[in-house]
Amino acid sequence: MLEKKQRKVILITDGDEHAKQAVEKVAVDIGGRCISHSWGNPTHVSGEELVEMILSTPSDPVLVMFDDCGYQYEGPGERAMRVVATDPNIEVLGAIAVASSTHSCEWAKVNISIDRYGELTEYGVDKDGVADMEIGRINGDTVYILDQLDIPFIVGIGDIGKMAGLDTLKKGCPVTKQAVNLILERSGYRESRKGNT
Repeated sequence: MLEKKQRKVILITDGDEHAKQAVEKVAVDIGGRCISHSWGNPTHVSGEELVEMILSTPSDPVLVMFDDCGYQYEGPGERAMRVVATDPNIEVLGAIAVASSTHSCEWAKVNISIDRYGELTEYGVDKDGVADMEIGRINGDTVYILDQLDIPFIVGIGDIGKMAGLDTLKKGCPVTKQAVNLILERSGYRESRKGNT
């Protein structure tokens, strides 16, 4: 009997309309898939439903959005993220931790951040994609759970599809795309794909 192949997934802690458009665009550009139903402010589908959608996609990598819309601590997006990230049929390659400025913000550790100009920085970044004062931490509203999950690589970025006009759909969402590509590189995903061709 053939072993079931795990789906390779990238978690994204933003799910508003701008994020949806940006993530769909980036998924097409990298030859991956976006679970478009995962958008919502807050997330409106359950983790179990998302797992079903992810496992039904025909190819990897799969980009999935989660949003708490300012809920403090574990909100609906984070509950769904926990279910997805701990499912045995899913391999989480990494996560994109998106900065926000809601009053119930939480902190999470990040391995690296990308500012709005596409520069890598050890500091966190704010909603506009400007480097913050804290090293290795980001302030957001759907990031509380990231430290509790076994995520190999976390990239911090500003507000997806925005960042003072530097990550818009019209510009091709370069910061979001760079974050996804960085996770794919660091995870060894691309090298493993070459080995299978």
